[in-house]
Amino acid sequence: MISITVTALVFGVIFLAELPDKTALAGLVLGTRYRASYVFAGVAAAFLLHVVLAVAAGSVLTLLPQQIVHALTGVLFLGGAAVLLLKKDDGEEEIRKPADQSFWKVAGTGFMLILVAEFGDLTQIMTANLAARYDDPVSVGLGAVLGLWAVAGLGIVGGKALMRRVPLRLITQIAALLMLGLGVWSLYEAVAG
Repeated sequence: MISITVTALVFGVIFLAELPDKTALAGLVLGTRYRASYVFAGVAAAFLLHVVLAVAAGSVLTLLPQQIVHALTGVLFLGGAAVLLLKKDDGEEEIRKPADQSFWKVAGTGFMLILVAEFGDLTQIMTANLAARYDDPVSVGLGAVLGLWAVAGLGIVGGKALMRRVPLRLITQIAALLMLGLGVWSLYEAVAG
């Protein structure tokens, strides 16, 4: 059974954390060069693979005693908040242009770009933490993949317009604040439990 609350919470946290990430900019660049549906297919498949791996890793953590899981996820969330607040803007990365614009070439480029860029990324680590925290892999996985797909869709279709209206720094600070709150709550539960 899917928990709407857990799915919505995970969606919000992952969406906000991924929005200022370089992969949103990469999706934007690919979306301006190629057919949006082809780009999205590749990017979505890569994000789905990352979420499955993260949820599996987080589910393994649930085998540990609850106090240890709460302490570990609390520390990792606080670390994630620090990373968001302290990271510097890398600028736009160079993206190789496929020789042709066939579905497989464009989707493959999007898939490989996200697969490599997102491996071990903050949102993948956060997804694993959330899977361990809530012990609800389906709800966490659904919220994470929908959050990542939403950011990819925004980046591919309308990233430039969004970034003109909402300051990137504000989005990053909101994501960091949410992670800070989750970290403090998890540490509280570790100590109180």
